[in-house]
Amino acid sequence: MNLLGKALEGLFRLSQLLAALMGLFILLVILAQVAGRYLGFVVPSALEMAGFATAGLIFLGLAPTLRAGGHIQVRLLLGKLPPKARRPLQTFALGLGFLAAFYASVQAWLKVAESFRYGDLAPGLLPLPLWLPQSFLALGLSLFTLALLEAWLKAVQGVEG
Repeated sequence: MNLLGKALEGLFRLSQLLAALMGLFILLVILAQVAGRYLGFVVPSALEMAGFATAGLIFLGLAPTLRAGGHIQVRLLLGKLPPKARRPLQTFALGLGFLAAFYASVQAWLKVAESFRYGDLAPGLLPLPLWLPQSFLALGLSLFTLALLEAWLKAVQGVEG
């Protein structure tokens, strides 16, 4: 594996770790809520924080899931095509996915910048700056875009995986 491959592997592992930490955070928030009901205290904005963490978990998990082959793909259709037609169609689909993810990533980062510039806060009891949870979404989308680019390049080169 070359240096770029190792760097990508490290980035996708970091994304996987951050997604797992989001899952752990959700668990802790829910446990705090349950304990609070029995002990008589309220966890401010617990539902909101769990929602933000859920979005972070989903988007940070996109790239590692793509690399592991866990996304729903058109393999049923591709499997029925002759090999000569399969590769161009797969390359086209990955390229289209890359372009869509790239556009979404750019828009997500623009939204993060806008929220930061205007000082947008979450509407709950806890005045959390919105750019913070939005950053996890934008980072996850950006890493997914990178994973799609890697998959597209492999498809263009005819490399399986």
